[in-house]
Amino acid sequence: MKTPEKVIAFSAYSASKVFLGLVDVELPGIEFMTDTISGAGIAGELESPVIGLTKALGVKLKFRSITRQTASLLAPTRQQLDLRASVQSRAMDKGGDIVTAPQKIVIGGMVKKHSLGKLEIAKAQDCEVELDADYLKLTLDGEDILEVDKFAMVFKVNGTDYLAAVRSDIGMEG
Repeated sequence: MKTPEKVIAFSAYSASKVFLGLVDVELPGIEFMTDTISGAGIAGELESPVIGLTKALGVKLKFRSITRQTASLLAPTRQQLDLRASVQSRAMDKGGDIVTAPQKIVIGGMVKKHSLGKLEIAKAQDCEVELDADYLKLTLDGEDILEVDKFAMVFKVNGTDYLAAVRSDIGMEG
């Protein structure tokens, strides 16, 4: 058993494997679309989540400065980010030894906001980019944990695709 502790380091690349620069990334939260149901048999109201359908998946990137690579995110085309991290854990079955494991996050979508930052002497420029993700995949230690593909109607958690029956129901498969 491993007890995860922290991200040791990570790198951000474009789909073409170009290093994007020094960046902090705020990953999206997963919030399901809901509908309020009420009526006979329910004591009041209930917010019922819709299987596999999420609200917007916002991603925020904060670069230290503008570069040719960060400016390329201004192109009005779908962008893909490849984030690679090394996560430190304690291996409890090995006496608490420190071990590392890879984490990979692939994000695809359109940039909706690109701030050129600020200019201050001896300070980071803090160029901020906001992206609305239509694709998100999280892989931990070689195992796929989460995959959201809005256009293909895929929502997988630990290998189970919760929208497979929905795709079949609406004629997207078979």
